Amino acid sequence: MESRIDMYDSKARYGAVSRGLHWAMALAFAWIYCSTGAHYLLADSALDEFLWPTHKSVGLLLMSLLVLRVIWSLVNRHRRPPSFNLAARLGHGLLYAGMFAIPFLGLLRQYGSGRAFTAFGLPVMSGFEGPKIQWMTDLGNSFHSLLGWTLAVLIVGHVAAVILHCSKGQWEILRRMAGSGAKA
Repeated sequence: MESRIDMYDSKARYGAVSRGLHWAMALAFAWIYCSTGAHYLLADSALDEFLWPTHKSVGLLLMSLLVLRVIWSLVNRHRRPPSFNLAARLGHGLLYAGMFAIPFLGLLRQYGSGRAFTAFGLPVMSGFEGPKIQWMTDLGNSFHSLLGWTLAVLIVGHVAAVILHCSKGQWEILRRMAGSGAKA
């Protein structure tokens, strides 16, 4: 049997690039929510001190992966598997909106604060002298966390929907993103 990696999506399943981006983002989201949970539930603990300093960098990584994912989905737009139903289409739209809005608001708040930002040791934005840009920090303060937790609920719903479909024997939903090795 020939072993071949399909880079591009097809009508039956997502290709290696789409799957790689999806699962890389899933891992990054697990990290970002662990950093947030440790920060709020275990403040000043060793776990918090280890995870929290990575929160902004991983958030920027997620936004970068999202941009790559959107570009890749546009390249593959005529090859991709069709949405299972309207609820799936709407749910994915909400996931993508949240995945963009949350890091955007975080970056906006960071810029408005006047503080410099480096991610993974690379300068992303320099700070500035003078007063904060209050509307930017207020917008970020008001919505970054709220939308972050809303996205967490949507992600749990996304995973629950896959589990529900699999429990009904609809394994093709999982196989699309997990690869052909996912069996009943």
